[in-house]
Amino acid sequence: MNNLKKTIILIIGLLIIIPSAEAQESKKDKKTKEEKIKKGWNLGALPVVSYNSDLGFQYGALVNLYDYGDGSKYPKYDHSLYFEASGYTKGSGLFRFYYDSEALIKGIRVSADLSYVPDQAYSFYGFNGYDAVYNHDWELQSSGEGIYKSRVFYRQKREFFRIKLDFQGKIAGNFRWLAGFNFFSIYTNSVDIDHLNKNKSDSDKLPDIEGLYDKYLRWGLIPESQKRGGMLTNFKLGVVFDTRDNEPNPMRGMWSEILLIGAPKPLSNMDNGFTKLVVTHRQYFTLVKEKLSFVYRLGLQSTIAGKAPYYVEQIMYMSKMNGADSEGLGGAKTLRGVLRNRVIGDGIVYGNFEFRWKFASAHWFNQNFYFALSSFFDTGRVIKNYEIEEKANTLGQADFDPDFKKDYFDFGTETFHNTVGGGLHIAMNQNFILAIDFGKALSEQDGNTGIYIGLNFLF
Repeated sequence: MNNLKKTIILIIGLLIIIPSAEAQESKKDKKTKEEKIKKGWNLGALPVVSYNSDLGFQYGALVNLYDYGDGSKYPKYDHSLYFEASGYTKGSGLFRFYYDSEALIKGIRVSADLSYVPDQAYSFYGFNGYDAVYNHDWELQSSGEGIYKSRVFYRQKREFFRIKLDFQGKIAGNFRWLAGFNFFSIYTNSVDIDHLNKNKSDSDKLPDIEGLYDKYLRWGLIPESQKRGGMLTNFKLGVVFDTRDNEPNPMRGMWSEILLIGAPKPLSNMDNGFTKLVVTHRQYFTLVKEKLSFVYRLGLQSTIAGKAPYYVEQIMYMSKMNGADSEGLGGAKTLRGVLRNRVIGDGIVYGNFEFRWKFASAHWFNQNFYFALSSFFDTGRVIKNYEIEEKANTLGQADFDPDFKKDYFDFGTETFHNTVGGGLHIAMNQNFILAIDFGKALSEQDGNTGIYIGLNFLF
């Protein structure tokens, strides 16, 4: 697919704001001008514009409002309200409201999220990382007849609706308790080829063939009861330890959490309930005061009781979301450069290791800006398989041609998926942060490269 990645954002970020920073740095003393204390409401906004040959034009905007109150806590805010609405002309989109506050209820941090994400071509590569073979040539028309299958062979249709409400309060010192709940409604189906082919020339139309999702259904690797997704409510309970000096981009401190996620069967239409354990540790080190830091994140998430359905295994659970997409492994928020959702299992571990350098600062339109470069190494793997191997190995000739089994499965080969890359971050008033990351997968089985344009540092 040939994407133009949110071009207007790049123009704003690179051609307008950065020259302002360079002018600031060229001053005779080259000292960082004292940061202005912000008070009251401040607005950050960006357009969302892109093009995808199958999904059409994307258009929309995101807006983030921050209330700094009397400024006594700056850069901490009293209230943050985030709105995003964007859609593709062929039905995919993102519609989200997110609220975060430590001032709404005294002594309690409140975070709420309401999101609807329809996706006509949601990534599906199978389960258990390298155990599921990925063949890039099947997606390329240039591969020629007999090899090319479809640009959406590794895709499915999905509609995702989420309600999230979390509360955090102080226990003692830097320890906090966390409690909350999520409601998910997830609908999955085959890609609607006829819809995506509307108004296309014959040479550009998608072939009407079985995709990987359809094959998994036919082979019984996705249970009949799960093929159209489902609804569930889960509850969160945990402990958070937080000594960060600055939430949006810490220079020192730790941020760790242990969460239990319980999804009871009576509050869902799942076949079974399940419980997941989530452990995340993040740490931040100053290498050059106010300029250079080294940061890392280590995470584990695994089902410890019950059985989770296939359509929730990619959902990542954390005490605070840094973006609308909280799924993986693979993609913008987990393994940058690896294909989105490439690494899906019943238990996963991952790590992100990153250097961050604040190379310039500026004041523009009475706002505080700084500019940062980063370099990173991301890694992760499945440690507990989603159970399909036994079923796949017993498929008969009528269900599956054994001569082609090697095209879809390579059981026992899962290991770490590694990426390297770098990024540019442009921060306004420390909290509204435009992030542009480029990641390179180190294995062809994970894809090639990824460019991600959004908000906030990864953690």
